[in-house]
Amino acid sequence: MKTIFDDVSYNCSKIVTQSYSTSFSLATKMLAPSIRSDIYNIYGFVRFADEIVDTFHEYDKEALFNRFENDMKHAITDRISLNPILNAFQYTYHKYDIPFHLVESFMNSMRMDLTKKTYETFDEYREYIYGSADVVGLMCLCVFVHGDKEKYEELKESAMALGSAFQKINFLRDLKADYEHLDRTYFPNTNLTELDEISKKRIVNEIKADLAVGYSGIIKLPEQAKFGVYTAYRYYKKLLQKLQGTPSLEIKNTRIRVPNYQKFGLLAHSYLNYKLQLV
Repeated sequence: MKTIFDDVSYNCSKIVTQSYSTSFSLATKMLAPSIRSDIYNIYGFVRFADEIVDTFHEYDKEALFNRFENDMKHAITDRISLNPILNAFQYTYHKYDIPFHLVESFMNSMRMDLTKKTYETFDEYREYIYGSADVVGLMCLCVFVHGDKEKYEELKESAMALGSAFQKINFLRDLKADYEHLDRTYFPNTNLTELDEISKKRIVNEIKADLAVGYSGIIKLPEQAKFGVYTAYRYYKKLLQKLQGTPSLEIKNTRIRVPNYQKFGLLAHSYLNYKLQLV
């Protein structure tokens, strides 16, 4: 029966999420069970695309990416794929009527990572952020509002801002790996080999502004999604605080992390705020 194959596909997406991101996995567990699997399905898809361009250096990454993109399009058209990650994604895509232009923008940004190493202008940077992060937030928002188009439009800006904030925090945290191993720099007009406190402060303030807009939408989310998204917000806000308090030289030479004990502390505090209706 296809239901068995579909269940295997959903479980594969869940395993991908749990294997690649403990923080995102933890936040997803705080979502209502009715939508949890769909967020796993979205994450599995975007993670595999990102993995091709970031990791498979000993292979022809462009050929792999082209094949993955072609398989994705067939999965959406045929409503099935023998790739369990794509099979799971197409299910969620159709269930919530996710606009294809969001998927297309995401794939375009991932394709940029195959060849583009620096982002000289704000417009280039903004285009990449939109495709790599904002649209992922919008795909998740489609799930959170369960097809409510009016609610989607109301929360669209805040979902994009939250996606931007999370991505920029990742960029700042991963400066060393991106520059040394992938030869990439994302922040325009910033010399990462000479990152100073002034440049870091500018980036941090930009992220804080995104987080503020993102939070304004979190408090308006349906209950089934609010606590999980708030948990992710609290984690990234904590990570930003650690980055802000870390000397720029140290950020360039190490990867700043939030220890597991602090993650669970954040979870407990987030739950208390949620139950006290402070969110």
